[in-house]
Amino acid sequence: MKQSSMHSVFALFSLLTFAGTVYSQPGWFWQNPLPQGNVLCGVSFTDVTTGTAIGWNGTILHTTNGGSTWTSQSSGTTNDLLAVSFTDVNIGTVVGGNGTILRTTNAGSTWTSQSSGTEYELSGVCFTDANNGTAVGEGGITLRTINGGRTWTRDSSGTENGLFGVCFTDGNTGTAVGEGGTILRTTNGGSTWISQASGTGNSLNAVSFTDVNKGTVVGDNGTILRTTDGGSTWTSQPNGALGLILGVSFTDANTGTAVGCSGTILRTTNGGAEWTRQSSTTTNCLYCACFIDANTGTAIGEGGTILRTTNAGSTWTSQSTGTINFLRGISLTDASTGTAAGDGGTILRTTNGGSTWTNQSSGTANLLSAVCFTDANTGTAVGFSGTILRTTNGGLTWASQSSGTTNWLRGLSFIDSNTGTIVGWNGTILRTTNGGATWTSHSLADTISLFGIGFTNASTGTIVGSLGTILRTTDGGATWTSQSSGTGLLLEAVSFTDSNTGTVVGDGGTILRTTNSGATWISQSSGTGYELSGVSFTDANTGTVVGGAGTILRTTNGGSTWVMQSSGAKGWLCGVRFADANKGTVVGEGGTILRTTTGGVTGVKNASDSTVDLPKKFTLEQNHPNPFNPSTIISYQLPTGSHVTLKVFDILGREVQTLVNERQQAGNHSLTFNAVNLPSGVYFYRVDAGAYHDTKKLLLLK
Repeated sequence: MKQSSMHSVFALFSLLTFAGTVYSQPGWFWQNPLPQGNVLCGVSFTDVTTGTAIGWNGTILHTTNGGSTWTSQSSGTTNDLLAVSFTDVNIGTVVGGNGTILRTTNAGSTWTSQSSGTEYELSGVCFTDANNGTAVGEGGITLRTINGGRTWTRDSSGTENGLFGVCFTDGNTGTAVGEGGTILRTTNGGSTWISQASGTGNSLNAVSFTDVNKGTVVGDNGTILRTTDGGSTWTSQPNGALGLILGVSFTDANTGTAVGCSGTILRTTNGGAEWTRQSSTTTNCLYCACFIDANTGTAIGEGGTILRTTNAGSTWTSQSTGTINFLRGISLTDASTGTAAGDGGTILRTTNGGSTWTNQSSGTANLLSAVCFTDANTGTAVGFSGTILRTTNGGLTWASQSSGTTNWLRGLSFIDSNTGTIVGWNGTILRTTNGGATWTSHSLADTISLFGIGFTNASTGTIVGSLGTILRTTDGGATWTSQSSGTGLLLEAVSFTDSNTGTVVGDGGTILRTTNSGATWISQSSGTGYELSGVSFTDANTGTVVGGAGTILRTTNGGSTWVMQSSGAKGWLCGVRFADANKGTVVGEGGTILRTTTGGVTGVKNASDSTVDLPKKFTLEQNHPNPFNPSTIISYQLPTGSHVTLKVFDILGREVQTLVNERQQAGNHSLTFNAVNLPSGVYFYRVDAGAYHDTKKLLLLK
């Protein structure tokens, strides 16, 4: 039996389950990355060919050919799945958020929910045979079964610290690890747990034993601990890593692999006396590793990353495909033809409805925020540092245009191949009537940043931005008139279907609607508190909105009601476009591309169903804006009151600043991180709230 689990990387968002008839085609399905892009948290192989990976949003993937192909399995839940343990090719158990325990006896063809008796997050699980297993998690909870999970009994662990990993070598002897340097040991199947001295206050995230005496624990700040006497003593092992080490797998007393953030893979062949860094070919966090023998192993992690080695890690091959760069803009000219743009100058093109996306050379490494095509050949992309790119051949070549500014350009709208307007930071407004050969500035006061723009004809357009800004022109942008939005929140995107009827979305779940050209804007109930970043209407009634934590909302009555749709994603969704009422594409964090051909509908939903604003799960959201200078907003959600720490680290894992260190109530929380005294570069921010831990990357550009 080989099993592996990760510490909790648990995000907020409880997606609704649709009742009734379910169409054979899912409402939203992944086109990039493949096989999917959710964070993968745990992986378990029983032989070199057969394995299961699990992750956020109820994700379960299965392979029978060593990962050459991975097949999605139905978990029956949208809870985050955090750890998995198989004892043979057929029998396995998965645990996760809200006390989730799932069991299969047919290699995952069906997964059955088991009653855990708790709503605590379960972060680790280990079975020694088909019947005997232990799960651990939030609040020091330990659960035990001796009948394959038909019943689970809670044992007393003696701690309230969150437990993130557990490993048993036989039915009686096991070790659990967790926050604050917690190490617990049992020799009687969990009836009693004895605390062991770890010698560290760092959170410990995973544990691997090869026999009752020899084991290794990994944790935060590069922590690796080793015991050869069943944990009576634990010795710290130097390894050169400074960041988070999240997973570990040993196949014998000497041979092991540890994985962590920034694509860290460490290897030892002498029981940890020496650890050697291996090239992972990724900078994504790796949360878990499972080796079936000394040579053959799989590592999984952020962005749906799946890596495979058959030569002890000398080389690691990616089994997941597609870009993982953040995609921020999407433009469709018909149901088949579309272009997406994003970080690192990424431009992707499809001519077959997204069945394949081809990378195009943009000629820049700058972040691209938005893209707009007026026909299959003619398009413009804009982005950081005043970047404007233009193509007239469907993206085969992109030419740089002079914007006359270094401001971040955030949105654009073209009404035909020649006439377009761009908006951006510091009140930037640029206008062209010759396809961008020249751009004329109509910029406003630099106290306002402009994010979204939409024109319905050459004369009539609307801009939205910071501080609840809505601006309107009826003379092609020669003059702009301020309109009252009724909010001071950031407004990010706008969609008009005619000169009168439009919708604006923004922070805090804001949706505003006008039917009189913006003379009045009416607030609509979105049913969510998440940041909303994109909106697309195909007629006055039918529209879709996307935003944080995988949010997709749909209306067919002009926004009188908004229905939450199951996106299957957990990251920030930034852009959305529909070619018609049914066929649409969404792009977002981690290279996410989602597609629907059914308007996002997966089945019949009762009209009385609704969403609930109170957080159901813990989530740390991506900071916004990102990149930033000098300040950015960090948001997170707490379903229960918890002691929260929020810290910022530099790229070497050194703590830069503590932003939060206090007990906070359940609800939505946000704060502003001001980096005015820090140099440009990559930083990480980490939240710890009880048994919940998550880390995200932010980019400071000065």
